Amino acid sequence: MTELHCDYLVIGSGAVGMAFVDTMLSESDASFLIVDNHHQPGGHWNDAYPFVRLHQPSHFYGVASTPLGSKTIDQTGPNAGFYELAGVAEVQSYFEQLMRQRFLPSGRVQYLPMCEAQFDGTVRNLLSGEVTTVDVRQRIVDSTFFHTSVPSRHRRSFAEAPGVRCIAPNALPIEAPSAQSFCVLGAGKTAMDTLVWLLNNGVAEDDIAWVCPRRSWMINRKVTQASVEFFRSSIGGFAGQLQALAEGTSPEDIFDRLEASGFMIRVDPTQRPTMFHYATISEGEVAQLQRIERIIEGRRVQSIEREGLQMTDGSTEALPADTLYVDCTASAVDFKNPPMRPAFEDQRITIQAVRVPNPCLSAAVTAYVEAHYEDDVTRNRLCNPVPLPDDERGFLRSTLGNMMNQVTWSAEPELSAFVTNCRLDGFGAVIRDADTTDPENQAILEKMGRFAQPAAENLMRLLSG
Repeated sequence: MTELHCDYLVIGSGAVGMAFVDTMLSESDASFLIVDNHHQPGGHWNDAYPFVRLHQPSHFYGVASTPLGSKTIDQTGPNAGFYELAGVAEVQSYFEQLMRQRFLPSGRVQYLPMCEAQFDGTVRNLLSGEVTTVDVRQRIVDSTFFHTSVPSRHRRSFAEAPGVRCIAPNALPIEAPSAQSFCVLGAGKTAMDTLVWLLNNGVAEDDIAWVCPRRSWMINRKVTQASVEFFRSSIGGFAGQLQALAEGTSPEDIFDRLEASGFMIRVDPTQRPTMFHYATISEGEVAQLQRIERIIEGRRVQSIEREGLQMTDGSTEALPADTLYVDCTASAVDFKNPPMRPAFEDQRITIQAVRVPNPCLSAAVTAYVEAHYEDDVTRNRLCNPVPLPDDERGFLRSTLGNMMNQVTWSAEPELSAFVTNCRLDGFGAVIRDADTTDPENQAILEKMGRFAQPAAENLMRLLSG
């Protein structure tokens, strides 16, 4: 048994763990041991399907010190007119280069891939079984709280009869040419990405079935463009959100107002969504999804048989025997709100969402607070975890949590300056750099100021009822 030494043992080299270490490298002189069960940095991106892309523009994802992408505008496809969305290969390369060009050369980071760490400070190599003890001088950092699940690794909740072809979307580019009929299982963004991929690659909509147990509200990508060039759609969209939050009479009414303002979007305007997971989508992608007519709604799959689907409510859905089923039922994070815990404890930091839906900024803020504040009472006050939403009411809770944290940060000049100037908080910079002599921009900023406090008060009133 060998022994290693570090100030912080960081469990996970995904986006959250990397963003935490990156900020700590800039804000402290601490040393780190990063442990991950993958073979290279990037966390769940190592298991992602090949056609996945970021929901948000590349330029405010990743770590604070190093830009991702070139901040160009896509000219073609459903994202045309908006900032580029990095694909899986680009994100994998980004995190690999961070490790090799910034973290390891610092002399303060050790990295153990293909290993698992325990909270007692032991690390086991997954290949050799060798156990290493770690002398952790400060804390163990858990960057895995979000429990990211991807189709290629999760355990399916349904049975499959012999001879049925059911794949994760990772295998779709290889398996699709041999199939004539497709059935996509899942209600989230992974399923939507898969459906759009099939349509964009020539599969006829009549040859696609979609098992969609829950309809989803999504954020219109046009309001997520963080730059002064998109000030009126992004900050204007946020101002409209504040007005809806201030004037809405119920969660349902607020979402109706957000949809009317162009902030929220749904695939079928005649169906009331019951899910909200902060998925972001373009109007072009929605138009593609609206082509699909066979949607199996409100039910879940119990088993896949040669003749089709057996549903948990006892009903059946006949499908061709040669149908290729694509399992997209994994949840990106645990939206059922696992019990939150204090971010800072004696020997442990649990990175949670302090700004939803931006896990990278949340990790960077957590690191900054760890580096610059002396006691855990203060640290926990500044990093109050925000619950992840599962539905309309959950969105209100998350939004109020974001607003309360922002108020707390604003009372701390140095922390407030860090957040505003951090590239991971793209919208802070948009407000900071806006042309305030422009009358329309002035009107948007005035609208934000007018509705911010009423929005918070209305949220507290609605959530207390």
